[in-house]
Amino acid sequence: MARVDTGGLDRNAWTALIPPPRAIHFARPPRGTEGVSTDLSQFRGAGSGRNIVLISLESTAAQYLGVYGASPDVMPNLSALARSAIVFDNAYAVYPESIKGLFSILCSAYPGFDGEAPCRSMPAVLSGAGYRTGLFHSGRFLYLGMEAVVRNRGFDALEDAGDIGGNRHSSFGVDEPSTVARILQWIDSLPAGRPFFVTYLPIAGHHPYETPEPGPLPERDDFARYRNALDYGDLSLGALMDGIRARGLERKTLWIVLGDHGEAFGQHDGNYGHTFQLYDENVHVPFLIAAPGLIPRQVRASQVVSLIDTAPTVLDLAGMGAPTGYQGRSMLDREPRMALFFADYSLGLVGLRDGSRKFIYEMNSGRAKLFDLERDPGERSNLAGSFGEESRWYRQVVLGLTR
Repeated sequence: MARVDTGGLDRNAWTALIPPPRAIHFARPPRGTEGVSTDLSQFRGAGSGRNIVLISLESTAAQYLGVYGASPDVMPNLSALARSAIVFDNAYAVYPESIKGLFSILCSAYPGFDGEAPCRSMPAVLSGAGYRTGLFHSGRFLYLGMEAVVRNRGFDALEDAGDIGGNRHSSFGVDEPSTVARILQWIDSLPAGRPFFVTYLPIAGHHPYETPEPGPLPERDDFARYRNALDYGDLSLGALMDGIRARGLERKTLWIVLGDHGEAFGQHDGNYGHTFQLYDENVHVPFLIAAPGLIPRQVRASQVVSLIDTAPTVLDLAGMGAPTGYQGRSMLDREPRMALFFADYSLGLVGLRDGSRKFIYEMNSGRAKLFDLERDPGERSNLAGSFGEESRWYRQVVLGLTR
């Protein structure tokens, strides 16, 4: 990993105000809210022997994508991939920030105080099963302590902007086409007969939403610039899809595409960026599993899932069991679950999604918010006062998870 000047961005994201959550199982709440789960058991082991491409989209909330009903569709290549994919409608980030989120994705554990915390990571398990493994990041590993998260996690190749080079440089990294070209070059270098697992971490979508060329939308404000940045990132997704297809690997590859967290544009008072709140614009993310030739048409999965479930899900698809100690579980498991998320940059927030219910608790003030997302997807009507027993139960859950 080449060392570069990060322009002061090499601060650390691991200062925590909230202890790392624990995995605790509770009885159901006083009012059944778990909703309906889609049966995905037929896909267990269905991706065995396939190559695996995992793409973690930067700052990408589900609500801005055509796959989830947004118009215009700024990521048409993602929509094309989704036509033969399992699309999870209720997937949540663990933490509204990339570095801690990546830890949860790789290790199936809630992030705590140390990015180097030991775990049996997903790439290490796949490497032990014979996969060649690589991670390629258009940004800088020194940013917010990312290097601690990815180092010694089982990747054969580990490259960021300093290693990749590229046609366009900034303090955040390099252009996405250069990273995609490097990924394809790495794939070409691999010996035949062994599958690969590659993780692609683009930076398109990160503030200040800069793109090398004008996007399709007039850039009147940050929201338009952001959607143009998503469109730019989608072009590179399409280039990677084309590269896999051109190498005859389309029907030998499993795709996992997710958003690491969301991005807010004032939907709620003072809520901009991503790190400070737990509204859906901050934590509700896309999650797709695509496998051309294996998943013939789109399947919409209604169950609540979390990015902490990523590693056990990938291993389940590949026909492997998850290591003991994972705090998530496979998304192919139909049993209802809650998704836990937290943020500790300012207020000290912890929350959960349980069926149609969304609960957010401010640990500093003791204020609770309860929303019914089926009737109130914009999270405008706080039901905590009207459903006191339910709110108290959820408060007990989130406080129990963080003590």
